[in-house]
Amino acid sequence: MLAVLYDVHGNLPALDAVLVEARAAGATRWLLGGDYALFGAWPRETIVRLSELRGATWIRGNGERWTNAPAEAPPPVRPAARWCAEQLGDAAVARLAALPGQAVVDGIRCCHGSPLSDLTGLLPEPADGEAALLSEVHEPLLIAGHTHLPLSRAAAGRDDLRLLNPGSVGMPFDGDPRAAFALVDDDGGVELRRVAYDHMAAAAAVRERLGRAGEEGAAAIADLVARRIEQSRIDPA
Repeated sequence: MLAVLYDVHGNLPALDAVLVEARAAGATRWLLGGDYALFGAWPRETIVRLSELRGATWIRGNGERWTNAPAEAPPPVRPAARWCAEQLGDAAVARLAALPGQAVVDGIRCCHGSPLSDLTGLLPEPADGEAALLSEVHEPLLIAGHTHLPLSRAAAGRDDLRLLNPGSVGMPFDGDPRAAFALVDDDGGVELRRVAYDHMAAAAAVRERLGRAGEEGAAAIADLVARRIEQSRIDPA
């Protein structure tokens, strides 16, 4: 059984809840889809926990790029990227930034956002331009994340390709605050899973740790992230 974990975002309690649930379901292998540490209250601890997973396949997300080069991130994100880099240390930041952008595991294509960009994600309902994003995918299943919106469906206009987004472990955007992940069995069957954890405490920890990082803009991005965790929406009120 392969457990698929994307977009943890430094949310250690959510990750721990997912690991317990995945192991109980029989997971013995792990696909880690990027955006591991940035924005959450526990960046270093999250990487340590993920590093304990034997035989895991890791790929890079935009969060790893931005943590390695904060000046390339959108301006409001830069204080969080700098703080995350400080927490991780230079060696870990460089190692994560050097991860591959894509991988093939058991004949499954894996990327962070889409095969063409880690910033362009797939949506629960097909959108204009989806076929172009997938034109070079020849495997029967593509796993992607980035949007924090779980999905399991056929690709638009294709009967030879299925799409899976497990949703976000640490910051779901579908209105459900429970940590999201997916399981893929040895026959290719897919199951989307959710597990409850204390998301309100995780949000408070973001305000406490990132919000007091001591540089301009840190409190603002910390409050935005915390409200997204609390409300499970990308555009919190």
